[in-house]
Amino acid sequence: MGTAAGEKSRPEWQRLEPLELSPILSAALDAFYEKGFHGASVRDIARRVGVTVPALYYHYDSKEGLLVALVELGTGDVLARARAADDAGDGDPARRLTNVVSAIVLRMTDRARLAAIEGEARYLTGENHERYRTVRKGIETIVLDIVRDGVASGAFDVDDPAETTRAVLGMCQAIPRWYHTEGKLGPEAVAAEYAAIAAKMVAPAR
Repeated sequence: MGTAAGEKSRPEWQRLEPLELSPILSAALDAFYEKGFHGASVRDIARRVGVTVPALYYHYDSKEGLLVALVELGTGDVLARARAADDAGDGDPARRLTNVVSAIVLRMTDRARLAAIEGEARYLTGENHERYRTVRKGIETIVLDIVRDGVASGAFDVDDPAETTRAVLGMCQAIPRWYHTEGKLGPEAVAAEYAAIAAKMVAPAR
């Protein structure tokens, strides 16, 4: 990771910044990451923070409320960065795809624990689940539009843009399952590698 000055000189969608959470959300993230949504209890989360259960409920009305806050923080940030990365591609499908995949992967690695919590979103209910689906659909739509534009312009050779989009996003979403900060590859290296893989997936045959 570069210096603080170097990070500030980058476009926001490329920046690697420390995750700042309230003590309650930090404790909830640790509990959900270690035990899963159903395995973690509100009592355990309160104990980690050092507050009573009623005090925790003063801030969040349920355990699902804690999960919602974490999931929306992660997915909302990825959507915003994907949009900015797409805009920075200046209409060129290849550059747009590289930018968007890089933006997604940077967040999947830089905040791997938070990204991993998204797997627990299957336990969200009602409006909470619908909001999550809307954000995920927004990310998918960005990539799908890029792939379709690339096919239309002749820059990409893809038989099924929707399936290719799912494949690109699927490989990105799998990163938190194996990525560790102490590994050999840092966020920038993983982002570059995955952007190159995505480019090969859509490249015209030679």
